[in-house]
Amino acid sequence: MHRQYVKWWSPSLGREMEMLVFGHQGTPVLVFPSSMGRFHEWEDFGMINAAYHQLDQGYNQFFCVDSVDGESLYNRNVDPYTRFVRYQQYQSYIIEEVIPFIRTHNANPYTVVAGASFGAFHACNIALKYPKSFGKLIAMSGKYDIRGFADGFYDDNIYFNNPVDYLPNMNNHDHLEDIRRLDLRFTAGDHDICLDATKHFCHLLYEKGIWYECDVWSPNVIHDWPAWKSMLLKHLA
Repeated sequence: MHRQYVKWWSPSLGREMEMLVFGHQGTPVLVFPSSMGRFHEWEDFGMINAAYHQLDQGYNQFFCVDSVDGESLYNRNVDPYTRFVRYQQYQSYIIEEVIPFIRTHNANPYTVVAGASFGAFHACNIALKYPKSFGKLIAMSGKYDIRGFADGFYDDNIYFNNPVDYLPNMNNHDHLEDIRRLDLRFTAGDHDICLDATKHFCHLLYEKGIWYECDVWSPNVIHDWPAWKSMLLKHLA
């Protein structure tokens, strides 16, 4: 299986950013790590091995990006405004740098975006804000309300990056139609700490007339990597 380490200086973030690319062709998958996770997290926790057949046979190509969670939403050493400014810079890095990189290295215009736990938030938020850049979302065991990272502070930068806030008020017809064209997959276990959050967000999608699949796994499926491996394989297809 092809494995490539990539690094470049990010103008959006003002520092070097690293990435791992797995596979040589096929449907590209943009992979976000979980909370404070690194670009090698999916390799470390066996997600790459779980999808070995798809990657080795050229059905999928994974682009595993790094996070800046420790510099943004998890950075308690700076004020909430600064945390969310850094997160917005990270989002610019994804849209203005990572997506063009994927387009340059993979001719398939249909891109999947995926993540587990906090990675599911990253994947969901970017897909809803930039639906024309993606074809499918696989959000595993996620929460979609990030106000807890703001310590009571609230401004437009938080609102427009908090799916449970901006989705109910979204009224732009063209943008909503772009979201409705996405293949949205939300998964969680029946004993998952994020089950209620997943169901709540799916209800918000329903109220906006947006189709989705909410896949709850049982019995006794918890918030952990073994479940996410199986969920990924099912929803990659």
